[in-house]
Amino acid sequence: MTGSDLDPRVAGLRTAVSRLRRQLAAHPAEFPDRGIAEDELTALAAMAIDGIPEVPRLRGSLLVLAGAIGSVSALARGLREVRDAVDLFGEPPRR
Repeated sequence: MTGSDLDPRVAGLRTAVSRLRRQLAAHPAEFPDRGIAEDELTALAAMAIDGIPEVPRLRGSLLVLAGAIGSVSALARGLREVRDAVDLFGEPPRR
């Protein structure tokens, strides 16, 4: 797949995940779930490499990520960008 063939939603997800990974790496404070956040960002990045990711898997990773870094205000904007990128793949499943 060339750059011009890339789904813009996937490109947006890659960008948002990459940005949040950099912000997390630069964040000086340790917090209990930092490793979990790093693992989920790695998983999201891998999903974006393989083409169009499965929405339930994206949303599951987003929930884990939000739980891991949701209380770290310095990362809130980056988390919102990832959430917005995930939202482009479709509506949340109805219960």
